[in-house]
Amino acid sequence: MTVRIAVLTVSDRASRGEYEDLGGPAAKAWLERVISSPAEIAIHVIPDGIESVRDTLVRLCDEDGVDLVLTTGGTGPSPRDLTPEAMKEVLEKELPGFGELMRKVSLEQVPTAILSRQTAGTRGKTLIVNLPGKPGSIDICLTAVFPAIPFCLDLIGAGRIDTRDEILKAFRPSK
Repeated sequence: MTVRIAVLTVSDRASRGEYEDLGGPAAKAWLERVISSPAEIAIHVIPDGIESVRDTLVRLCDEDGVDLVLTTGGTGPSPRDLTPEAMKEVLEKELPGFGELMRKVSLEQVPTAILSRQTAGTRGKTLIVNLPGKPGSIDICLTAVFPAIPFCLDLIGAGRIDTRDEILKAFRPSK
């Protein structure tokens, strides 16, 4: 069975074509390198804002039935950075440990990581994880949190993801 993954870039400028989306392709390339099981990965680019992010997340989860949504961008303190606010309207269960770990590993790289407001959570059988927008930061954050993602998907009844153990070993408790 093929797992369905959506990478959602949240950026006013990228959605208008004024700025090249680097975050979405970086997240997709990371996933393609790490995941060994069949996966369909689609990139979507939308403007910042509570309504645009909320409505797209609801559609991806409820109508499109994706298993995993990775957002990039919109998690800083700027006035238009509203991804966490949209997440609050979408999530059924918040998983704050994802954001805590991403901030921890990012702080080892740059002091401004403390400004990030990433979180994660579930809606039905979909896991949603907020990532930063910069490709290097996406790599650092995904490497930190992804070992827990396959088991989380198992727990919520989503599609199964297996990883290339030589690159990144997913953690699943022994039975």
